[in-house]
Amino acid sequence: MATGMADFHEGIVPSKAEIELARASSRQLTKLLSRDPGGKQLSDFRLRVQADDEPEEVVVIPMSAFRLLTDILTQMACGNAITLMPVHAELTTQQAADILNVSRPFLVNLLDSGKIPYRKVGTHRRIRFDDLTAYKQEIDRKRLETLDELASEAQVLDMGY
Repeated sequence: MATGMADFHEGIVPSKAEIELARASSRQLTKLLSRDPGGKQLSDFRLRVQADDEPEEVVVIPMSAFRLLTDILTQMACGNAITLMPVHAELTTQQAADILNVSRPFLVNLLDSGKIPYRKVGTHRRIRFDDLTAYKQEIDRKRLETLDELASEAQVLDMGY
């Protein structure tokens, strides 16, 4: 069964206090990530966690989850809203349009022209999150290539850039 956006919480916008705490936490965790004891690749991390007035517990998490946690804290430290979503999640056309920051009709045109894969559920289109991000990465790559070409031409034409 496909996972839809309704299965996930809304984005979390951090408060000022959370931003400061995330900033300090992300710095500490980033230091741990940068260590490579004995040149050996770490496969997991053991964290000691303690809730207020509770005994301390050790939690073992995969390295990939530790990196994700660090990335989340780094984004929170910047004041960015965070939403965690599996890559196989399916989005509505409006949700996909919001992620791309385009209008829904523009997104539907992209779907109908085959630029982004989708499937139909009854009369509704559903877009996989990983397909949407692949499209976004591709247009971002093309945009950067175009900007590099324009910068090169500006240099050749001595336009002061």
